[in-house]
Amino acid sequence: MINKFNNYIKSSISELKKVAWPSRKETTNHTILVIGISLGLAAFLGLIDFFLTKLLQVIL
Repeated sequence: MINKFNNYIKSSISELKKVAWPSRKETTNHTILVIGISLGLAAFLGLIDFFLTKLLQVIL
């Protein structure tokens, strides 16, 4: 059981060394992009909700 666990850890470390990790600049740019898209989508959905609520108030 312990031997299997050790083999698992060793193979996991070996695989992680093969990963092409993004640079700090790429990570920062992608983070800013995700935050920007999230804020834009939130504003868009908020506007749709606002106008549909006003429309519903006019109808009722």
